Amino acid sequence: MEFIKTKIQDLILCKPTVFNDERGYFFESFNQEVFEKHMGKSVHFCQDNEAKSTKGVLRGLHYQLPPFAQSKLVRVISGKVLDIAVDIRKGSATFGQYVAIELSNENKHQLFIPAGFAHGYVVLSDEAVFSYKVDNYYHKASERGIIFNDQELQIDWKLAQNELIISEKDKIQPAFDKADLFEINFK
Repeated sequence: MEFIKTKIQDLILCKPTVFNDERGYFFESFNQEVFEKHMGKSVHFCQDNEAKSTKGVLRGLHYQLPPFAQSKLVRVISGKVLDIAVDIRKGSATFGQYVAIELSNENKHQLFIPAGFAHGYVVLSDEAVFSYKVDNYYHKASERGIIFNDQELQIDWKLAQNELIISEKDKIQPAFDKADLFEINFK
């Protein structure tokens, strides 16, 4: 697996080595030892989640406050999404910046999103199955969000707003400058 640094510290694109032949393909989607070696720290995933959505479904921007903050390793099993990770680490040199990466069943790329990022994605294909590992359990009282169309962040979701399908909860999230953000040690 190849680990590629993005423009934001600790946000890592993971490109697996895929073996193709006449039968199909094989790749190792996760190896704890290899992953931790390249991350330079221990990450203990405790839960795998999966969501199926249709074109235009936008989920996010979500995060949890400490001590329930979550790191995630995200990928797409079928279809294509635009994945967004926003740096919400106060004091970070890239605070308020985001990375947008297309994840698909074709490219098989994964994105490691450490704690301290708001995360969301929009489905670009007719439907997509999105899978992710987390290193902390869901804690409702710690759940927070940022409005998807925040004027300060200026995220290009690649679809017109009238094409987006957004939950009522995500439509009423606060703006970035009003969000309940947190301090985090991001050595």
